[in-house]
Amino acid sequence: MADMVSTLNRPAVADREWIARAQDRCSTSRFLLWLTPWTLLLAAGLYAAYLCLRYGLHQTNMDNRFVFGLWIFLDLAIIALGAGAFFTGFLLYILRWKELKAVIATAVIVGFVCYSGAVLVLMVDVGQPVRAWFTFWHPNTHSMLTEVTFCISAYLVVLSIEYLPILLKNRKLRKVPSFLVFEFEMHKLMPVLAGVGAFLSFFHQGSLGGLFGVLRGQPFAFREGFGIWPTTFFLFILSAMAVGPVFVMLVTRLVEAVTSKRLVRPQVYQVLARTSGLLLTFYVLLKTIDTLVWLNSTSRQAGYRPWEYYAWEPFGTWILFAEIVLLGLLPALILLSPKWRARPGWMLAGALLACAGVVLNRFVLTIQTLALPTLPFEQFLTYMPNWQETATFLGVIAYGVIVYSLSYRYLSLFPQEKELAREGKEASHVS
Repeated sequence: MADMVSTLNRPAVADREWIARAQDRCSTSRFLLWLTPWTLLLAAGLYAAYLCLRYGLHQTNMDNRFVFGLWIFLDLAIIALGAGAFFTGFLLYILRWKELKAVIATAVIVGFVCYSGAVLVLMVDVGQPVRAWFTFWHPNTHSMLTEVTFCISAYLVVLSIEYLPILLKNRKLRKVPSFLVFEFEMHKLMPVLAGVGAFLSFFHQGSLGGLFGVLRGQPFAFREGFGIWPTTFFLFILSAMAVGPVFVMLVTRLVEAVTSKRLVRPQVYQVLARTSGLLLTFYVLLKTIDTLVWLNSTSRQAGYRPWEYYAWEPFGTWILFAEIVLLGLLPALILLSPKWRARPGWMLAGALLACAGVVLNRFVLTIQTLALPTLPFEQFLTYMPNWQETATFLGVIAYGVIVYSLSYRYLSLFPQEKELAREGKEASHVS
């Protein structure tokens, strides 16, 4: 009976040939069952995207006044969370933090999914993807969005190249000699790609923030700065660097929970959490200074009393407190404290709060900025995404889950997995 259950839990023979040796994976039927709801969600997203492309953006709840909606807000959020790809690669290949080799594959795949998903949503948001090449052929050299478009596109190419060696580690593909040689040669280029990726990411993360900081017509978002760069330019870079490592940690911990396996040693999580804690502390300090300058100088020079911006529900002063204190300072203290980091529950709570803080920051700059009136005769704007907008983005989430699930099943993402599995078996035999 036990042999029968063990056989049912194994992958099918044809499927098993693509899975790396000595890696324990669920049966083919269970894996297909796992993919089924995500595939249906992806299909719904594709249908919603088709409606928007076929009949126009009036299918959404965005209009000429509220041009930034759910898509842009979540695009900025996932691009920030996907910063773990460039920053983890920078720490591993440039600064030689060898501990991070255990999660670099996950960081690359998370970055690839985040950036490719953001580009896909932007194609729908533009409304005419057949004219997407206009951005490159007829660039507006005075627009930050031009630089963002070039950098995001180039970095997506870099991530695709970084994903290739991971893909070529597949058991079947490694049998092709030319693929094996190509993978070996690609590993030599990883430090170069990590440096290029860090350069591109620094600039487009900053320009995404600088886009809002230069909006003089939106005093709530406008900031003074250094030379041509508003302070939001630097705050976006720092916030993305701060949450990138802990988001990689959260994804890895989620995979461990779903698969009921240990994939990474606790020391790796400690490095990721401590790094994010240090950067998040620095970010909260600069964010606090930036907010105080805006409250006491920038806003008043524009002729507005700063507290007027928080008189409109639901954007009260609570949102400022939540962003800086509850979702900024508190997770920074948790991630910096060795005592709290030693407790997995507290460490994960700190990581979740940090990621939520950056998501809230992107929400404030995209949704709250446009909702607030800027002229005496303007009305407070309200916006709620409709089902097409929601389904399109949920389709991107489903796409990311499917890509990562296939990568985990058929590729070798965690170099410590086999060793940890062997240690677990030895411990069970001893007990």
